[in-house]
Amino acid sequence: MDKKTTVLVIDAGNSFLKIALFENGEITRVQRIKISEIDNLTQYYTQVGRPQVILSSVLNSEQTKFLFSLFDTCFVVNRATKLPIRLNYTTVDTLGFDRICNAVAVHSLNPSVKNSALSIDIGTCIKFDFIDAEGTYQGGSISPGIDLRYKSMNDYTANLPLLDTRETCDLIGTSTHESIQSGVINGIKAEIDQFILRYSSEKGDLTFFVTGGDAQFFDFGGKNGIFVNENLTLIGLYQIYLFNAH
Repeated sequence: MDKKTTVLVIDAGNSFLKIALFENGEITRVQRIKISEIDNLTQYYTQVGRPQVILSSVLNSEQTKFLFSLFDTCFVVNRATKLPIRLNYTTVDTLGFDRICNAVAVHSLNPSVKNSALSIDIGTCIKFDFIDAEGTYQGGSISPGIDLRYKSMNDYTANLPLLDTRETCDLIGTSTHESIQSGVINGIKAEIDQFILRYSSEKGDLTFFVTGGDAQFFDFGGKNGIFVNENLTLIGLYQIYLFNAH
């Protein structure tokens, strides 16, 4: 596939459409559109010249069909779509496509083809996804993200308040609010740091890629072998498009 082709990549989630315009193989524009404002997509599609579209959707079949109908040409990713990586996973039917896309992306972006790569997606859930140097996805881990941790403490206790703060905080909380915040924010940071250390110890040379809506609240700057890229899922979708397009 010629990378000079302009392609519109759409990741349709439950609340937002995440959209990236690829020109000459590079992302030139990224934006989010609320599902409730999906009519704005037609105007945007026209503005960027009605290019080819690749769509990944977790919406129901009617909503996905409606999205498909908005475009002149649209490649919809599904379980039968050919992938540029191999999957070594026992329950492929339940493997989230965002995890597959992240694995595809980090494999394509890895600056050292001799290294394995790991995607760390910090969003609703915290997902680690490992792909070896030969391009085989081996699996990873899933744990609750910031909001899920706050919500679970509020839901399953009688007196703990519901928080939504994401600011960094001291190790020792001097109030209930600060103690919950420390447990969640510092707990996630410790979890991620420990996973990175363990992967590095067990898997040898490894390149790490961090993504997700809440990645911005954790400091990875200056650490060797760790790259922050908020568009991993979109990049993975684009690579899948290139692999399938003729």
